Amino acid sequence: MEENVETQTQASQAAMTPAEALARLKEGNARFVANRQIDRDLLQQVGATGSGQYPFAIVLGCVDSRVSPELVFDQGIGDIFTARIAGNFVNADILGSMEFACKVTGAKLIFVLGHSHCGAIMGAVDDAQLGNLTGMLDKLKPAVEAVPAPAGGRSSQNAAFVQQVAEKNVELTIEAIRKQSPVLNEMLEKGEIQIAGGMYDIETGAVAFS
Repeated sequence: MEENVETQTQASQAAMTPAEALARLKEGNARFVANRQIDRDLLQQVGATGSGQYPFAIVLGCVDSRVSPELVFDQGIGDIFTARIAGNFVNADILGSMEFACKVTGAKLIFVLGHSHCGAIMGAVDDAQLGNLTGMLDKLKPAVEAVPAPAGGRSSQNAAFVQQVAEKNVELTIEAIRKQSPVLNEMLEKGEIQIAGGMYDIETGAVAFS
């Protein structure tokens, strides 16, 4: 593991640009893939963040147990906000959380993290019906419908199609953030934040940044 680093502070957050925030996620994932994670004193970070938090980014990810943003980006306590929902889409509550993270708390980056072999995407592709899951999967249907019919058909058994839908879902989610949150869109246009996305490969641990 690499040497310990200082906990994110108000000063380090203020000094960081949106581009530097994105670079920090890229560097963290590279460390994760190389198995060279930073050796953090997590209890020290608990103490250091007890009186306040200054994360540099908010990551919207899926609930999938294999895709923990703090782990795959090699970040510590107080470094990033995370919002997780099956299929990594946005609704009013998540948008409000993003507005809190960026406008109120000072985060510089919104990152939408999709992943390969996503069960929620597969369910949306197959039009799965189950209690509250039915309505939730409806939120992913625009991505399913936006991808042209592929060779092999529209089925969760078609891995290439599922991957394309997951990638499109990240793209549409980024568009939704801009369209549905005037607060965040204004910050983006002023250069105060950046909105980006990528796909996590559950077989390699690598994030493909789009």
